Amino acid sequence: MPRRKRTAGSSSDGTADSDDSGDHEKTDSSHSEANQRNNTRLTRASLRLSQSSQVVLMLFFLTPLHVYKMLFLFLDAPPDVKLAAERDESPPRTPTGNAPSSESDIDISSPNASHDESVTKDQKDSGSDPSHRPKRRRFHESYNFNMKCPTPGCNSLGHLTGKHERHFSISGCPLYHNLSADECKVKAIEREKQEEERSQGQNEENRHATRHQAPTPRQVRYKEKVMEMRKRRDSGLTKDQKEKYMEHRQTHGTTREPLLENITSDYDLELFRKAQARAAEDLEKLRLQGQITEGSNMIKTILFGRYELDTWYHSPYPEEYARLGRLYICEFCLKYMKSQTILRRHMAKCVWKHPPGDEVYRKGAISVFEVDGKKNKIYCQNLCLLAKLFLDHKTLYYDVEPFLFYVMTEADNTGCHLVGYFSKEKNSFLNYNVSCILTMPQYMRQGYGKMLIDFSYLLSKVEEKVGSPERPLSDLGLISYRSYWKEVLLRYMCNFKGKEISIKEISQETAVNPVDIVSTLQSLQMLKYWKGKHLVLKRQDLIDEWKAKETKRGNNNKTIDPSSLKWTPPKGT
Repeated sequence: MPRRKRTAGSSSDGTADSDDSGDHEKTDSSHSEANQRNNTRLTRASLRLSQSSQVVLMLFFLTPLHVYKMLFLFLDAPPDVKLAAERDESPPRTPTGNAPSSESDIDISSPNASHDESVTKDQKDSGSDPSHRPKRRRFHESYNFNMKCPTPGCNSLGHLTGKHERHFSISGCPLYHNLSADECKVKAIEREKQEEERSQGQNEENRHATRHQAPTPRQVRYKEKVMEMRKRRDSGLTKDQKEKYMEHRQTHGTTREPLLENITSDYDLELFRKAQARAAEDLEKLRLQGQITEGSNMIKTILFGRYELDTWYHSPYPEEYARLGRLYICEFCLKYMKSQTILRRHMAKCVWKHPPGDEVYRKGAISVFEVDGKKNKIYCQNLCLLAKLFLDHKTLYYDVEPFLFYVMTEADNTGCHLVGYFSKEKNSFLNYNVSCILTMPQYMRQGYGKMLIDFSYLLSKVEEKVGSPERPLSDLGLISYRSYWKEVLLRYMCNFKGKEISIKEISQETAVNPVDIVSTLQSLQMLKYWKGKHLVLKRQDLIDEWKAKETKRGNNNKTIDPSSLKWTPPKGT
């Protein structure tokens, strides 16, 4: 007898229940579905448990810094990114298709990026839209786990300005300046009070007070107060103070600032502290804006020819060169190198002995070369990078094609050494005759800056134009230009024999902009308003003072000779 085939509704002994077979089939099917759902839940629970155990194991091996970062990124992420993470989706991709390997690969300013226009709705829903990515940069700006003050023994708390809770550089370190964080806060409050008192005093004065020759009573009192404070300065350091200073120097070396008390008057020391705090505040602003990076990514010194120069500001050299802290630059072709060995090998085969371009001026050892930014692009870019190390307001680095560069050199038996330069737009709608001007630090305070300025105005005279430097000027540039304008006006006044003088005539003869002439006359207190008219006063005391300086200076060959200029204005530029 053949065996009966067992079905889902058959009994264990092989006999079938014909009456209740349908009900049993429905009940068994519902049980099987319930068992399947339970098995699915168990499978998901075990999967979550295994994933959580893997996460716990991963967190166990990670450092606390990585854990903080992961928690911060998860908490700071938008809801759609969190959902994408819960669905175990892949991380957002960069425009090149690669996963971001560092924070720099994630573009947090994606609304301005061109690849954001092609983002589809599916990408936004999946969390791969660049505009929906977590802003990871805020984590470092808020916590700065990887940054630490390089001063030994410093906990990075406090700031020299007294306005920040933490610092990460020597410029803002209170310990380096032999101060505490509380002392910096107290000094900041005192400086704010002094600024308020000064602003109130200026508001109380008559707005026409600048037109009077005599100083105001407030200025007289302040001058007397300063003179009294400077008289209190001790004649010299005592033996105990010298021993204290030597002990401090032997203990800390160059890791701390030398003790400055009793070296000068309290007034001058306070001025120096104010300048330090202001410089630290400027560096802090640049650091927060991302223009400079603290620590090693800033060039401290450069070797330029036979000089070793300390830099003043940050310049955007490539990172592999900037992080060295010391740069080696060829003084003729301005190529920058990493080591002295490379520089020595380069100098052995470098054929340059003067800047490229045309020599448009020569008198004695002084020459000026006109270099076109379009024809000699690499040289002009290197010149701009070098200039940024000593200029604060310079913004031109690589777009040099619309400019002409006039490079001044001093010649000897080894070549033409760079003294300074100024750049000039080929087509300036505002008649700027100078865009950027620099005198190298080793040639400052020797008259070369005025020679560069005088040469720029000489070119304006040849072009039959009125020129003016482009604003804003750097601090040293403003001082140089004011001194030059003062000298030009006093020379004009000394040689002027008429009775009536016109600012327009002065401008046409000297090529100086009338606005600069008026501002200089006001600073010299030579422009007065009397009976509804503006009058120019010929102050003989200032003219005699200028003539005495000219006689004392003598003939030092630090002047521009117009007859030595061999230049015609460029056409079709």
